[in-house]
Amino acid sequence: MSKKICLMRLSAIGDVCHAAALVNRIQTHWPEADITWVIGKIEYQLVRLMPGIRFVVFDKSQGKAAVAKLKADLADTTFDALLMMQVALRANLASRAIKAKTRIGFDWARSKELHWLFANKRVAPHKHAHVLDGFMDFADALGVPPVEKPAWNIPVSEEDKAWAASKAEQFGDFVVISPAASKAERNWLPERYAGIANHLQNKGKSVVLCGGPGALDRQTADAILACDAQITANLTGETSLHQLLALLAHAQLVIAPDTGPAHMATTVGTPVIGLYAHSNPRRTGPYNDNDKVVSVYDQCIEAQRGKPWQSLPWGARAKGQDLMAKISLERVVETVDNLFNGE
Repeated sequence: MSKKICLMRLSAIGDVCHAAALVNRIQTHWPEADITWVIGKIEYQLVRLMPGIRFVVFDKSQGKAAVAKLKADLADTTFDALLMMQVALRANLASRAIKAKTRIGFDWARSKELHWLFANKRVAPHKHAHVLDGFMDFADALGVPPVEKPAWNIPVSEEDKAWAASKAEQFGDFVVISPAASKAERNWLPERYAGIANHLQNKGKSVVLCGGPGALDRQTADAILACDAQITANLTGETSLHQLLALLAHAQLVIAPDTGPAHMATTVGTPVIGLYAHSNPRRTGPYNDNDKVVSVYDQCIEAQRGKPWQSLPWGARAKGQDLMAKISLERVVETVDNLFNGE
């Protein structure tokens, strides 16, 4: 008899990429597992073609109606295990609509917003874990055999692959800059994005701007273009998540702050230079490329809290509107050059 497993991870894009690696691990070792994934409306669009999964979309904007729908959608199922992989109170409360014999939550150190009240089993403690490794702790708690390294299977349609291949042929050797994080303070300076774009153009690389359809993404792209950036194409707000994922697979490099496309690039094996000041890249950085991160987080958090990051709660964030300005253009240029020079 196959195991019935429910995974609850609603958002955001980067975290859903990490969760997809967990799903791949379960499916690799337990191909008969019956997996249901409760997921956010936007995030579903990225992973909707993953095979062997029943997706239940939870639209948090619907409030109580979303919980009622979740309860109705899963009324006929009692799961062997519910993986409670989101500690936010909204998700904790919604999880009560899901019937499960075992409700696995995070360990005490990573539990907040009363998360522990909604679980009857906890994953093992894991000090200083990357978010992806923290998700893998749930597979360990289930008894799924380990993997040597994470792998992903996030399919896109043949049509989207063809669109991306056509763009890639048009661009030649190209680098994607995805400049907009979820908050403006986590974005690098427009003139420095323009500076690295021009440096890449001088190295013979096309530069493509990408991002979502939101106002901040568009404003950020416009600000970069206003700095006389040599941009081959501005696709901000012009792609679906699947088109973007397929395009990232063709890129030689992605440069981005702490934002979803950086983690999407990781799932398709494209190198990432992450730009970090507010959050610890050891926890939230591009999983396969933390050696390429340009970060000022360590100095910012110690200046604000009077202690090094090792002495602070895991996940402590630095605060401020101007922290990203501490990342110099020269450091990013050096990192780019090292990557393309094979250093």
